[in-house]
Amino acid sequence: MRVLITGATGLIGSHVTNLCHEKGIDVHYLTTSRSKIEKKKNYKGFYWNPKEDNIDLASLDGVNAIINLVGASIAKRWTKEYKREIIESRTETAKLLFDTLSHSDHSIEQFISASAIGIYPSSLEKLYFEDDDGIDDSFVGKVVVKWESAVNNFQDIGIDVTKIRIGLVLAPKGGILQKLKDPVGFNVGSPLGSGKQWQSWIHIEDLAQIFVHTLENELAGTYNAVAPNPVTNKELVKCVAKHMDKSVWLPNVPAFVLQTVLGEMSTIVLSSQLVSNKKIESTGYTFKYAHLSKALEDLL
Repeated sequence: MRVLITGATGLIGSHVTNLCHEKGIDVHYLTTSRSKIEKKKNYKGFYWNPKEDNIDLASLDGVNAIINLVGASIAKRWTKEYKREIIESRTETAKLLFDTLSHSDHSIEQFISASAIGIYPSSLEKLYFEDDDGIDDSFVGKVVVKWESAVNNFQDIGIDVTKIRIGLVLAPKGGILQKLKDPVGFNVGSPLGSGKQWQSWIHIEDLAQIFVHTLENELAGTYNAVAPNPVTNKELVKCVAKHMDKSVWLPNVPAFVLQTVLGEMSTIVLSSQLVSNKKIESTGYTFKYAHLSKALEDLL
């Protein structure tokens, strides 16, 4: 088997790539930097420039599936210009891939794309499943709708589409855990807002496994990638502090302070998504890190 990965050098992409290699799956990857192109036996890079509709067609040679992980980080201040970049880095790249596949011979049967649980409306009570109606009215919700719409187009050319809605990713470096570790390490960590908002999280190892699981089992449709046991923001901060042998003694950071400091981006940390993973479990996937304490024990 051979896959083409976009975003292969990012946080998620690097773990997915390593797992593919462990399983004997060859990886082609796309990069906008010619200096990052490698040509190894099972790991080959190819140049693309979505802004100029430029892609090396050799990247498709012998490829059975595409794993789409490209997208500008949402963890930066949302200026008008950066909002546009967040959206276009997801929709324009998908459009280039779609147009390319529509007008070329290829062997691709499956398109597996990252998405986000931010599509679900913020709620302290409702448990969300993949087929629930309703879209969060935040910028993130709008991004996910446009993202998934661009991805759905691949069905029109006979390719199976898989969308992986990702929760808060816990990883050794980068991601939400790094942002929590820094203040906690200086004994200034505290819950955000009410601290009651649900945080549906996932260990990076389980996330990579889910991408490869959907690949190997040819699973189409939408799947939530979150661990079985979500926690509140308060529980998350306290558990991180416990595993770092630190204390949480400061009061909660009020929502209005976060809104002042982060602007519209504060919705990322203040929104509450309680999300089910029963659908991916029903396909036979078993989580290695089902509980937060075990995940943090591994990561910290």
